[in-house]
Amino acid sequence: MIEARHLRVLRAVSATGSFSAAGRELGCTQPAVSQQMKALEASVGTPLLIRTGREMRLTQAGEALARHAAGIIAGLTAAEEEVAAIAGLRAGRVRLVSFPSGSSTLVPTALAALRAAHPGTRVSLEEAEPPRSVEMLREGDCDVTLAFRYEGAATAAGVAGAEEWDDLVIRPLLTDRLVGLVPEGHRLARAGTVAIGDLADEPWIAGCPRCRAQLVEVCESAGFTPRIDFATDDYPAVVGLVGAGLGVAVLPELAIESVRPKGARTVTVEPALRREIVALTLPDLAQVPAVAATLDQLARAATR
Repeated sequence: MIEARHLRVLRAVSATGSFSAAGRELGCTQPAVSQQMKALEASVGTPLLIRTGREMRLTQAGEALARHAAGIIAGLTAAEEEVAAIAGLRAGRVRLVSFPSGSSTLVPTALAALRAAHPGTRVSLEEAEPPRSVEMLREGDCDVTLAFRYEGAATAAGVAGAEEWDDLVIRPLLTDRLVGLVPEGHRLARAGTVAIGDLADEPWIAGCPRCRAQLVEVCESAGFTPRIDFATDDYPAVVGLVGAGLGVAVLPELAIESVRPKGARTVTVEPALRREIVALTLPDLAQVPAVAATLDQLARAATR
């Protein structure tokens, strides 16, 4: 295998015409230059230099290798500079995937802070709900994913919290409480705290498949099966349907933060329903400076 350090020695010998002069240029001894040239000739399996007295010149093979060495060393130098820029956060990119309420609350604050601190780092954003977003991370389609799982969720396949995250680096961000949402004219609109069983006879507007599964599980544990009239992944649509008097819903506080609940009121639901918000990445990616900086900024955004 040809080593870059040997190619640098070959170029110096070619340019200076002697081992001693090459050593002075490279900052090493004449014997060290000689040893490295012998190692290079052993690697390529053919003589590269013709020694005649105090003079030496390149063989045809040596000339060919020296010609290619210039481009190889230039490419390696460029690569070293680019890697150094990425390691120093002067460059680099992060592919981030987030669920919608995270995209509208945590992500803008985190990315604005990241850009201010490291303007050379670029971040792309794509939206996906877990478990799909977690699959994208494992499949190499993103570097960081914002995900959530419900406290005490069932572990049956397909239910929120069923997937294992043991192979991932988990950065806890916050605990997001779910709140009830009822029309302004609803009998419980000013109740403050509402037992979920008090909503047993109401029509429901459900959210994403994971949230819908959690809703059904919680309602069934309270002794009833919710009548779901509408289901949508769009939180503003959920708020709009509730505000129009078409049903009730349970939404995360993060979702309420990003939507003005016109025509609807929030109420505290008992028993308390919570979901854990985390940022996930792969162990190797966690060592990449731009990824680590993104995780740090997401954590800071969650505390504000």
